[in-house]
Amino acid sequence: MNEPTQTNGTFLGRSLWFWLGMTAASTAMVSALAITGAVEHKGALMILLIVPAMTMMAIVAAVVNRGQSASGGCPAAGAAQRRYVKRVAICSSLYLATFALMTFLDQEVELPFAVRVMIGILPGLAVSGIFWAIGRLIVEEQDEFMRMLIIRQSLIASAMALTSASVWGFLETADIAPHIDAYWFAIIWFFGLGVGAIFNRIQYGTWGAV
Repeated sequence: MNEPTQTNGTFLGRSLWFWLGMTAASTAMVSALAITGAVEHKGALMILLIVPAMTMMAIVAAVVNRGQSASGGCPAAGAAQRRYVKRVAICSSLYLATFALMTFLDQEVELPFAVRVMIGILPGLAVSGIFWAIGRLIVEEQDEFMRMLIIRQSLIASAMALTSASVWGFLETADIAPHIDAYWFAIIWFFGLGVGAIFNRIQYGTWGAV
């Protein structure tokens, strides 16, 4: 079976700019639906927001991995990125499964408090697994330039998420902004990885591997 075409920085015949634009557009539309109250179910919002970001991370890694293979890059580096893609896929699947379970049980079954706490923790642990996967990629990546790009993406994402959390937190304290759920800052972090990839592309001519 032929693999999807991923050459010259493309995936399925489209450039990464296209996929980043689609991810940004979908995030903006879902955020608008949430702000206007058109979609009130938190489960649907979480899936609509996080899944595109996770998919974008896998696409970037796949394109970079294919580019290194085509240019005769370090086999160990390609292996590190393949392990990263697998880990993100596993954690994403666990997130979807545990979040669906939590949503179903919360609506259909009356559970003891301790059980609800345990079930409520599972989706967060699955998302944390993606953070772990990125950390392992940094450790295992043997190409120093690629490692620098990944770290740069992560720092830009962290700056965006922490700045958003700090500013919004003080606005809440001053009774200016409404309260929002904390998982939004993880979503901002994933979005920041895409922003970091754009900065990498502009400054260094390549996207990075996350």
